[in-house]
Amino acid sequence: MDFSHSATAADYLARVGDFISARIEPVEADYHRALRDSGDPWVVLPVIDELKDKARSQGLWNLFLPEREHGGAGLSNVEYAPLAELMGRSAIAPVVFNCNAPDTGNAEVLVRYGSQDQQRQWLEPLLRGEIRSAFCMTEPAVASSDATNMAATATVDGDQIVLNGRKWWSTGVGHPQCAFVIFMGLTDPEAHRYQQHSMVLVPMDAPGVRVERMLSVFGHQDEPFGHGEVSFTDVRLPLSAVIAGPGRGFEIAQGRLGPGRIHHCMRLIGLAERALELACTRASERVAFGKPLANLGGNRERIARARIAINQARLLVLHTAWLLDTQGLAGARSEVSQIKVAVPAMALDVIDMAIQLHGAAGLSEDFPLAAAYSGARSLRLADGPDEVHLNLVARQELAGYLPGKSS
Repeated sequence: MDFSHSATAADYLARVGDFISARIEPVEADYHRALRDSGDPWVVLPVIDELKDKARSQGLWNLFLPEREHGGAGLSNVEYAPLAELMGRSAIAPVVFNCNAPDTGNAEVLVRYGSQDQQRQWLEPLLRGEIRSAFCMTEPAVASSDATNMAATATVDGDQIVLNGRKWWSTGVGHPQCAFVIFMGLTDPEAHRYQQHSMVLVPMDAPGVRVERMLSVFGHQDEPFGHGEVSFTDVRLPLSAVIAGPGRGFEIAQGRLGPGRIHHCMRLIGLAERALELACTRASERVAFGKPLANLGGNRERIARARIAINQARLLVLHTAWLLDTQGLAGARSEVSQIKVAVPAMALDVIDMAIQLHGAAGLSEDFPLAAAYSGARSLRLADGPDEVHLNLVARQELAGYLPGKSS
């Protein structure tokens, strides 16, 4: 395998890097300050639209999407991975390049499973950056780490689908431009366990859809996107709102999560790189007991171990991306779960070290470290908790040793 950049990827890498350093980094601190001081953080500030317009005019748009016919950049997972890492250094870069989750995953679902009408209504404006979206799967009343526990229903009634239930941690529903959600619900409890559920496109203004509250993560609400608890009460939609037909929810979910986990993990590596840079700057400039912090208390070793851990994680993710590109999800299931466990843990360690070097200031909004820690910690739960992924890795590892016990 060869992880050197193709000519196309190298070009994008240079241009994205230049855009972030020249356009995004100089304004990001002021952006976050203005959002906090606005009195209503659930808004899109003009600077975001200005940056999006500039990025799109330079062709730095929908870079995550391999399908050129839908306006994607035509990049493989290995080619896109370093771009996701660059974007992960900034809280706003992903949305500036129209590469933010969960819109990326929802777009991939619509590209691969959506009908022409669904693509026309939802995918095209999403890829133009005119609307935002959310994904409604996790539920407050059941252990959602086992998706077969799902209690919300998507019941076929003639030529309609009727939705009932409550979802939470629905990332993106707080955004003022969130126009639709993808809702996953139980359709046929008598079917095979992986053919019981359906995914449905739900307009946010459909009767019966209500955002009950916005949830915080360690006190952060991730405005203006946020994580909401959403109720669905007798929401009636035409059967054409079901993606790919009833009973295909699990199939779609599995297809959605492979590339998405590459994106998450590479963004986290970018976040860890940013934290290490801040740690090195602080350790070099801050003096205590007559010495730079870098020369006190084993900090050199901590910094060295952080560098090693980041590099190890990056190679593991690139290997997984290569497997996805060459063998598909079937050939990369264990590796996808491995990175989902390894990378958030690595990022948390690096960010925590950086916080420690910053002292109490690292806990404040004066530095991006507290928000970075909150985001990294949430990814030990999002898209499946560590325990689920560790079980999958172990199951595949033991398959050849325990005949008949591989499932």
